[in-house]
Amino acid sequence: MIEAIIIDDEKNNIENIHSILRKYCPYINIVGTALNGIEAKKIIQSKKPGLLFLDIQMPGLTGIELLKELQPFEFEVIFITAYDQYAIQAFKFSAVDYLLKPIDKDELVSAVSRAVERIESKKHNIHLDHLLQVLKQQNKADHRIALSTLKETRFVFTREIIYCESSNNYTTVYLETGEHLLVSKPIFDFEELLTDYGFIRCHQSFLVNLQYVRSLKKSDGDSLLLQNNTEIPVSRAKKDAVKKALNNGN
Repeated sequence: MIEAIIIDDEKNNIENIHSILRKYCPYINIVGTALNGIEAKKIIQSKKPGLLFLDIQMPGLTGIELLKELQPFEFEVIFITAYDQYAIQAFKFSAVDYLLKPIDKDELVSAVSRAVERIESKKHNIHLDHLLQVLKQQNKADHRIALSTLKETRFVFTREIIYCESSNNYTTVYLETGEHLLVSKPIFDFEELLTDYGFIRCHQSFLVNLQYVRSLKKSDGDSLLLQNNTEIPVSRAKKDAVKKALNNGN
């Protein structure tokens, strides 16, 4: 049995989450609820739960501000939020779970299942540490992304990634060190995260960091020659976008 606390400034959201958990996740024991961050901090320090369901936008003390006062993190968090593009980008970079309001039952159950696996495998939540770092850093060059493989979670700077290659619902991430990491996320997810960091989808199967492009080759179909001599195909559909990005120096 895993003890949990629900923190949300809307009572109906608390009741909805609690109802879903009782029916579909009976191994989660709700030991407290709170309508604001100040009240939540007292309950967390008293109950020491293994899991928090945490609303981001709350009056007085936001969910992120609350987390900053609770370090080190000996619990898992499933964030609850209305759509917030910046926060969601940070969540994805840090590989933490979040749910958008209104709460979907299946998504909640899946997030709980993943949280339980993490709780059973470790004590300290490095993903939350990383989330706060991403939210704090204004310079994109200092942003690192969480890459979860079967053996570990690696945090790498976006500038260290040369390119990504798709394989069905998996993506292989190639690093400047010569390493390559297999991550169980589709390449679409990486495209969404990394486009603003100088990456371009040049082909259905490839996402390339433009800073590593040496030249655009035009023999036997267009391709990108990278600084490590890897040659990446450019599809006809992506050719104009690639040329534009290279000409703009992105």
